[in-house]
Amino acid sequence: MAVPSWLERLRAAGKTALLQDGKRKIHYLFEDGKEMAEEYDIKTGQLISRKWREKNTLGGTGKWQVEVGEPTSPLLGALESELITESSSNPIFMRKDTLSSFQWRIRNLPYPKEVYSVSVEEEQRCCVIRTTNKKYYKKFSIPDLDRYHLPLDAAALSFTHANNTLIITYQKPKEILAAEEQLQKELKKIKAANSGDGDCKTQ
Repeated sequence: MAVPSWLERLRAAGKTALLQDGKRKIHYLFEDGKEMAEEYDIKTGQLISRKWREKNTLGGTGKWQVEVGEPTSPLLGALESELITESSSNPIFMRKDTLSSFQWRIRNLPYPKEVYSVSVEEEQRCCVIRTTNKKYYKKFSIPDLDRYHLPLDAAALSFTHANNTLIITYQKPKEILAAEEQLQKELKKIKAANSGDGDCKTQ
């Protein structure tokens, strides 16, 4: 059974923890050099953000890629951001999970709910958002299901629309809920630092 393999990778990774601003921040360093950073709400255990980084072709450190949480602006300089900004009316796609489901929000979509359809493409292992007015189209995968080698289930997918935001929900399978519960127990065992303490690994 493939489910433990991702958990095993997480267990084997070097981990450091930091408690800050009501969040438990975990940094993972995998054997292949990839890094993952997660932030959890200390009280609820809910995942707030997850980012990935890997070495670029020259061996330098690449940029963080956001998987869960607010997307980072590509423009870092204050001057640049004043000169060149994305149109604030463009759709903004982001993932924001709950304890029991994966959830995506697409802001700045003003069309009524009946315009949208959200479906599962099992062969391509992705979900597809379409609109009958051809104004928006988006394919996205669920990396968590890929990591645990679980099939996509159309029955787990639903969506709603409110305040110009399309909200897509995918109920987490029981295998992932069980694995997340196990991981939370392990993360709580890591000695958390209040500053960059490089050697806080789980036993």
